[in-house]
Amino acid sequence: MTVESPAARKPRRGSKRVSAAKKPEAPQPQNAEPQLVQLLTPEGERVEHPDYEIDLSADELRGLYRDMVLTRRFDAEATALQRQGELGLWASLLGQEAAQIGSGRALRDDDYVFPTYREHGVAWCRGVDPTNLLGMFRGVNHGGWDPNSNNFHLYTIVIGSQTLHATGYAMGVAKDGADSAVIAYFGDGASSQGDVAESFTFSAVYNAPVVFFCQNNQWAISEPTERQTRVPLYQRAQGFGFPGIRVDGNDVLACLAVTRSALERARRGEGPTLVEAFTYRMGAHTTSDDPTKYRHDDERAAWEAKDPILRLRTYMENEGFADEAFFTALDEESDTLAKRVREAVRAMPDPDPMAIFDNIYADGHSLVDEERAQFAAYQASFADDASEEVK
Repeated sequence: MTVESPAARKPRRGSKRVSAAKKPEAPQPQNAEPQLVQLLTPEGERVEHPDYEIDLSADELRGLYRDMVLTRRFDAEATALQRQGELGLWASLLGQEAAQIGSGRALRDDDYVFPTYREHGVAWCRGVDPTNLLGMFRGVNHGGWDPNSNNFHLYTIVIGSQTLHATGYAMGVAKDGADSAVIAYFGDGASSQGDVAESFTFSAVYNAPVVFFCQNNQWAISEPTERQTRVPLYQRAQGFGFPGIRVDGNDVLACLAVTRSALERARRGEGPTLVEAFTYRMGAHTTSDDPTKYRHDDERAAWEAKDPILRLRTYMENEGFADEAFFTALDEESDTLAKRVREAVRAMPDPDPMAIFDNIYADGHSLVDEERAQFAAYQASFADDASEEVK
């Protein structure tokens, strides 16, 4: 099993063949390697790219490494909490830290982010407290943060719909004359949704300042990418009239450079860009999934050799940008974060049952008021039954 998506698949057996005269030309030869922007190899060697340059200080490199390590530790702790019955579900980002931290650190404070439900690393970059991410998965709120405080929208469970929200918001940004940009995150599976295609159409026609950041982690739950598309995902942008770029999603430096360039392009009024971060979901789709049923261990092993954290650590050690004291201190900080997350989750209070009616309409609504009163009476009936039992 290969980890690269082929440019096109062969027709299924029994499918109707296309005549030679009508057969469309493939964008690439069948076995051609798609273009891939890379600045740091899996072996931790720094390489150059003619279109994307980046010059980071030792402090900045250590900062990116710290972001990835702490995000991975938080993610592992959340997975453990779900297994212990403290969370109802968890969607792990294991293996996708470089894509999220690299793109997240490319953002300005006034940019706006529309995530899915797996962008824990981006949330970290936007200053959202990690414990706030867990409230929804524990079932005590619908999202534990104010989106406008960090310009980071609430997690979106409906697959692909956030790309429409991002496009509409970006169109508004353009009408307001602001020079900020918008970024929408989604996965390879979501790229098959009609909402995403509609977002591409509107953003291109209205020249919206939006970056579509697709984390192609190879699997839409149990469906591999090559069963969803005949071409690499980034090439889809061509059909809508804007550029697409494939970046090594396990290379935090490349993800930072490419996303920064795409955001600057949007701010200049040059319209949308599709960034395909070619990465891998090391764990399960969510904690309700068992990836051993549909993919092989050797595939995961091949991607473990491309681990985003290990390659940056190798590079920093080889160049003398970090010493053992730095890594030891970071391990201690990771332990502290994990302990804080555990304690915060277990201390989360149950929500007020009536809170479900809050924040529905800005100015109130008669039907919601009626439903609130009915639900309050229903809740009160339990207290009445309890008092009768005491008598």
